[in-house]
Amino acid sequence: MRYFKPMNDQHHFKFTPSVWIVPVFLVLVIWSVFLAEDRFNLDWTKHGIYPRTWQGLQGVLLSPFLHGDLNHIANNTFPLFILTAALIYFYRDISLKVLVYGIVFSGLITWVIGREAYHIGASGLIYVLVSFIFFKGMMTQYYRLMALSLTVVMLYGGMIWYVFPEVDRQISWEGHLAGFLTGFVFAAIFKTPDYKKAIQYEWEKPDFNPEDDMFMKHFDENGNFVNTPEPEEIEEEIPPTTVNYVYIYKAVTDDNKSAE
Repeated sequence: MRYFKPMNDQHHFKFTPSVWIVPVFLVLVIWSVFLAEDRFNLDWTKHGIYPRTWQGLQGVLLSPFLHGDLNHIANNTFPLFILTAALIYFYRDISLKVLVYGIVFSGLITWVIGREAYHIGASGLIYVLVSFIFFKGMMTQYYRLMALSLTVVMLYGGMIWYVFPEVDRQISWEGHLAGFLTGFVFAAIFKTPDYKKAIQYEWEKPDFNPEDDMFMKHFDENGNFVNTPEPEEIEEEIPPTTVNYVYIYKAVTDDNKSAE
């Protein structure tokens, strides 16, 4: 029987503690930083990305954890949690690369193209995740990942407008654009397993003939299960065996008589 090798979804898509631990950790970090600023009346905005300055390079790593106000951090918390969890569940093998390199490269692009102002917030990373999950799912052509891509579009498709400066110049559209471009590039270069089609049984093939199938022969024309006749046993005649006896005659001597 010929069939397609099935994809083991339990191997590729497996719920592990990291699916929720990593998103919770990221959310706790950004909220801890925000609450520390508020509690001790601090302002760490100067540690964000300030384009084309050496001091502003520190923001490449620090800016995702800095937020301006409660509305800013609240808007980023839920998407960051959901998208990070989806990334780790569906793309576990490359999720760490997407997160770490996403922060670095989206930050560097923002540092290059951004306006002369401090750019802070996790929205750049969120755009990396949205872009990567959408484009990668469409590129794999695997139905589970394509369904995830369409779900992301339905939930966060409206975010695409915030990569243009005309929509709202008070937000860092440069960071959004940098994250979107970074996610697209990652989707193109990061490799995922070759997702195979499900098993295709013989009766699912267009050239299947039930009359030639051994299992289908157990059913009559009304669909009732019947036992197929057992093959006839052929008795093979065994030819008689001929036994030949050989007699050796010895002459009687005086010595043989004395031995008796």
